[in-house]
Amino acid sequence: MNAAHKTDVLALWAAALTLIVWSSSYAAIASGLKAFAPGELILLRFLLASLCFAVPVMLRLVRLPPRRDWPAVILLGMIGNVAYQLSLCYSMTRISPGAAAVVIGLVPGVTSVLAVLRLPEALSTRAVIGLLIAFAGTLLVTVGRGHSIRFEPIAFLAFVAVLCSSSYFVWQKPLLTRTSPLGFTAASMFAATAFMLPFGMDLPQKIMTVPHAHLFAVIYLALVPTVIGFLSWSFALSRAPASRVASFLYLQPVGAFVIAWLWLGQIPTWLTLAGGALAIGGVVLTTMRSSRAGLPWRWRTATATECDSGGS
Repeated sequence: MNAAHKTDVLALWAAALTLIVWSSSYAAIASGLKAFAPGELILLRFLLASLCFAVPVMLRLVRLPPRRDWPAVILLGMIGNVAYQLSLCYSMTRISPGAAAVVIGLVPGVTSVLAVLRLPEALSTRAVIGLLIAFAGTLLVTVGRGHSIRFEPIAFLAFVAVLCSSSYFVWQKPLLTRTSPLGFTAASMFAATAFMLPFGMDLPQKIMTVPHAHLFAVIYLALVPTVIGFLSWSFALSRAPASRVASFLYLQPVGAFVIAWLWLGQIPTWLTLAGGALAIGGVVLTTMRSSRAGLPWRWRTATATECDSGGS
C-alpha cells in the first residue's frame, strides 16, 4: 500500500467518523430538549465548545480573523449559529431527529443555489427540478406525523434553519481568504456564545437537577459532534477531494434514523421514509455537476471546506 493510498484511506475513515458523529447530534439534541429549553441547551453546547476552541487560540495554534472582519464574523455567527440552532431546536420539539436530519439535508442544495445566485449564473433545469423534489420530500417528512398528515407551524422552523445554514456557508467564503476555517469557526462560536448568555439565567440550577442522561447528551453534543466532528471533517478535507468527502453527507439522514432508533427507540414511519428518500434523491440531483461547462452543480469545494457542524 503506497503513501497516497494510505492517506486516502485515512481521509475516508475520518469522513466516516464525521458522518457518524454529525448524525448522532440530532438524537443528542432530542434527548437534551427533554430537560433543557432550546436556548439553555444551545448556550451550554456553545459554552463547552467555545472552551475547547479557546485552547488552540490561546496557544496561538489557531489565528482568529483580522479585526476588520469581526463585524461580518459576528453577523454570520448570529445567522449560522444562533438563528440556525434556535430554529432547529424549536422545530425538533415537533419533529423527530430523523425528520430534522432530512430537512437539514437540504443545505447542500440550497447552498449551491445561493452560491450561483450570488455570482450570478443561470440555474440549470436539472438543479431546479432536483430542489423541488427535495423540498417535496422534506415537506412530507415535516407534516407527516405518525401515519397521517398534520400541519405543525413550529416544525417549519427547520426550513428557516436550512436557509440560515446555507447563507452562513455562502457568505463566509470571502472571509476564508484571510483566515482558516478553524479560526473563523472559533470566532463565530465565541460571538454566538456571548449572544446566548441571557438564556442562561436558570442554567446553573438546571445543571444540578436534571437527569444525568440528558446532561450527558448536551455534553456529548458539544464535545463530539461540534469539536471532534469539525476536526475530523477538516482532516478528511485536507487529505482527499472535497467532492468525495462531501458525498458522505448524503447518508447523514440515514445515520440519524439509525442512531435515533438505537438511542431513543424512535422508529421512522413510512411517510418519513418516503419523504426522506425523495429528499436525498432531490439533493443529489441538485448538487451533481452538470455536463455543461460552467455549471458547477456538485457541492462546491469552498462550501464543503466551510462546513463546521454538519448543519446540526
